[in-house]
Amino acid sequence: MATDKLFTVAGTSALNGVTKVRFANDQMRVKVLAKSGHTDINLVELPEAMTKVDAVKFIKNLDEFTNVVEQVAIADYLDRKDEAPAKVVAKAKTAPVKAKTKAAPKAKIDTSAMEDAPF
Repeated sequence: MATDKLFTVAGTSALNGVTKVRFANDQMRVKVLAKSGHTDINLVELPEAMTKVDAVKFIKNLDEFTNVVEQVAIADYLDRKDEAPAKVVAKAKTAPVKAKTKAAPKAKIDTSAMEDAPF
């Protein structure tokens, strides 16, 4: 279920070796995360108040978040939360069903007419 709550700060942090996307409305969140044992805290001010999904889409392309671990956390969040039509189609795919059929016998091709053909 998506929420329409808006945030002015977004970024990533790691807790117990797991990096996740974080949201806040001021930079004081850094202190709270640090007190709680978070490491690699990387939060930035957004240009305007945004929803979580919009904020993650915004930070995805920032130079501050080019680290592979951060990009994986961002991609994981978008995979789970982004409700774009392309995602709905991708989730609707089903596994192919294997039909039990006998292979048709291979047809013989007459190549005698091709022997005199120019290259």
